[in-house]
Amino acid sequence: MRVVLLCAAVAAAPAFAGDLVARQGGDSVRLAEAPCKVEKVLSQLDPRLQDKYKEATATVQGRTFAACWRMTPSGAHLMYEDGDQGLVPSSDLKPELTA
Repeated sequence: MRVVLLCAAVAAAPAFAGDLVARQGGDSVRLAEAPCKVEKVLSQLDPRLQDKYKEATATVQGRTFAACWRMTPSGAHLMYEDGDQGLVPSSDLKPELTA
């Protein structure tokens, strides 16, 4: 099972504009504000929740995975196209730095 920054933490959902990133060693998760369009993920979600999920990508051990995410009281819940799930605590998410 792919584990991406998996741990529990209770934190309020942050307000942000633009991508957020969480990093752990060489692995990272990027959360975008665009609505999720990954059909393989959306088909696994309750239709009533699909519009709440946004685009995400995760890079784990050099491989990139498409995902969808939504904020929960515990952090960002990620659902991957292969059915794997993860939780990134809000405290681990940082605004993406742009040059």
